[in-house]
Amino acid sequence: MSPRPPVKFRTFEISDPRLECEGLRQVTLKSQALGQRVDISLYVCEGAERGARVPLVILLHGVYGSHWAWALKGGAHRTAARLCAAGAIPPMVLAMPSDGLWGDGSGYLAHRTQDFERWIRDEVPAAALLAAPSLGEHFPVCIAGLSMGGFGALRLAAKHPRYFLAASGHSSATHLEQLRDYVEEPLATFTALEEDRSVLDTFLRQKDAVPKIRFDCGTDDPLLEANRTLHLGLERAGIPHLYEEFPGGHDWRYWEKHLERTLLFFAAAL
Repeated sequence: MSPRPPVKFRTFEISDPRLECEGLRQVTLKSQALGQRVDISLYVCEGAERGARVPLVILLHGVYGSHWAWALKGGAHRTAARLCAAGAIPPMVLAMPSDGLWGDGSGYLAHRTQDFERWIRDEVPAAALLAAPSLGEHFPVCIAGLSMGGFGALRLAAKHPRYFLAASGHSSATHLEQLRDYVEEPLATFTALEEDRSVLDTFLRQKDAVPKIRFDCGTDDPLLEANRTLHLGLERAGIPHLYEEFPGGHDWRYWEKHLERTLLFFAAAL
């Protein structure tokens, strides 16, 4: 993994440890990439110590959500704490950022005036290090997401394989077009780059240097066929990946249950 560019924040506010609940740490900072304030929820697993190569796991939410969704709708911090206490995963830091709160969802794309991709790729790891110094200087980064967040996680990992060790998607949108029925904003306003609209196309451009990849989808999910198509496209291109299907739909009950598989996958990738 390549070193990340240095990032400075004009303002950086962090919650008081005395008042944090269940170990959830809250950060509000001013993003250079977005030109506005933005939020991150963080969770540091017990046992994470400076210098121990603690990994960072970035969790991306879906449309309509924000930084609190993975924790307060999916219990992500509780899943990580349970697995860590059982010795199934190493101590890690979870960073759960807002997508930038553009429209119904930014898609984690570089828009014409705001770069939501750079926010996730460069600024979230830099902010996590400031808020959780146990990460140390050279920490591995894994990225995962659900629905729109799965689109963001898989596409970003495919486009920037030097920055991400592994990626995972749950019920992922695989093409920007699939967000049309969920967002009010015209898709043409999301990004100026046609090449950033398809997860598969992004992988095909980088197929000789992709990180470790997994994704899953529920058998009652409206995005099931899209995920099957992505799986077949990666297979035809000879791109290693793990694809799984489980009973369930496009909802938090499914995502809360299967986040465990993502964290175990990341632990194995380390």
